[in-house]
Amino acid sequence: MPPSPTLPDFDLVIFGGTGDLAKRKLLPALLQRFLAGQVGPGSRVIGAARDTLGAANYRQKVAESVAGPASDVPGDRLAEFLEIVDYVAVDVASDSGWADLKARLDARPDRVRIFYLAIGPGLFAPACERLHQYGLDGPLSRVVVEKPIGHDLASARQTNATLAAVFSEAQTFRIDHYLGKETVQNLIALRFGNALFEPLWNAARIDHVQITVAEELGLAGRAGYYDTAGALRDMVQNHMLQLLCFVAMEPPYSMDADVVRDEKLKVLRALRPIRGDDVRHYTVRGQYRRGVASSGAVPGYTDELGAEQSRTETFVAIRAEVANWRWAGVPFYLRTGKRLPQRVSEIVVSFQPVRHSLFGAAAGPLTPNKLIIRLQPDEGVRLGLMIKEPGPGGLRLRRTSLDMSFANAFAGQRQPDAYERLLMDVVRGNPTLFMRRDEVEAAWAWIDPILSAWAQDSEPPRPYTAGTWGPSAAIALVERDGRTWHEELEDLP
Repeated sequence: MPPSPTLPDFDLVIFGGTGDLAKRKLLPALLQRFLAGQVGPGSRVIGAARDTLGAANYRQKVAESVAGPASDVPGDRLAEFLEIVDYVAVDVASDSGWADLKARLDARPDRVRIFYLAIGPGLFAPACERLHQYGLDGPLSRVVVEKPIGHDLASARQTNATLAAVFSEAQTFRIDHYLGKETVQNLIALRFGNALFEPLWNAARIDHVQITVAEELGLAGRAGYYDTAGALRDMVQNHMLQLLCFVAMEPPYSMDADVVRDEKLKVLRALRPIRGDDVRHYTVRGQYRRGVASSGAVPGYTDELGAEQSRTETFVAIRAEVANWRWAGVPFYLRTGKRLPQRVSEIVVSFQPVRHSLFGAAAGPLTPNKLIIRLQPDEGVRLGLMIKEPGPGGLRLRRTSLDMSFANAFAGQRQPDAYERLLMDVVRGNPTLFMRRDEVEAAWAWIDPILSAWAQDSEPPRPYTAGTWGPSAAIALVERDGRTWHEELEDLP
């Protein structure tokens, strides 16, 4: 892999610099980009939080979080990285510490300033107000916000208005780490960089599309957030709809950020609304009960939550349609949940069956071709094909696959974490893989009627046993169309 070019020096301020996101994702990603030479020694990473740690103590905490006992980072290189790390005690909700932060940044006024709001959405407004109040929102400034962008359409609009009051849309980066995954970006290359697929990428050749994001874990310490959000808000409104957009969008005329995002927006606006009585017919929500996972016996959702009952869904399945010329009549099945049998994120494009078999019954059944794009784990792309089984004694067909595993195709090359790519895109000012304001609001406009119907439905989420693929109604959702969910058990060899 060619070395990454060193980017111009920048200042990155992480509000919530002592929090979980900073420790698990942001700081390790910045360390890797520093080791790769993309982040130069003249840049600064400034943690900002209410704790009165001091820079030395913060650097020690950073060292512990980015280079544990199993780390292979050389000690001298880690020390070099820690030299660009600083800390300022700042209370986002008051004026405490802001003058100190301004003094640090004003010492180098001619560089890109990135403000990463790794804090709760309720603190976005006071943070932006004080960035403006202290003159830190200049033309070279950029703001990065994590999901959730709102709790529904109205709150999303309010959050976007809060950001827009201080930062222009070009300065605002709404991050979705799924879009930084190599396989998601390869979906664009696969579709538009090869003559093979695009002529087939339509309702005449594709039978249906499945998008699955499955987790083995339960709440994993996120009970407070998750019980107010649920799977629809947590996964479908952002990650899964973005994946659907990349599958379904029309070819952009260039890779310019707004050209790509214009095409994704068209997909979101073309989604057939699901509201009223249709919600029960086209959606399934579930909640896991105690069961057995790969790690052994696991508790149910309410047991983990420590509550007698909850109407929060931990599983969602949806039958969606994109109502346009390319996709009319092609169902898009979305499925996500916690405490499922395995951790896997993948897109399965199932092509139409061969219209006529000329081989006879003795050759065996013809299985429709499948294009399987695996996002995690074991990232790669597989194309399921029918071939002749080797050997004499007649023609017998079997299913096999053309397999492009990232681990094999790029052996010896480190696969960067999604945050590494996205953080460097913020420094470059490239918003292609970030959500635009109108995208966020279009996604919520489609999700809101489903949330509203669920809120008015007296029936609670359907129970499913931990370690299974969700409630039986999710299987019926697909099978009444004469199809089945693609699962690892029936996966291609």
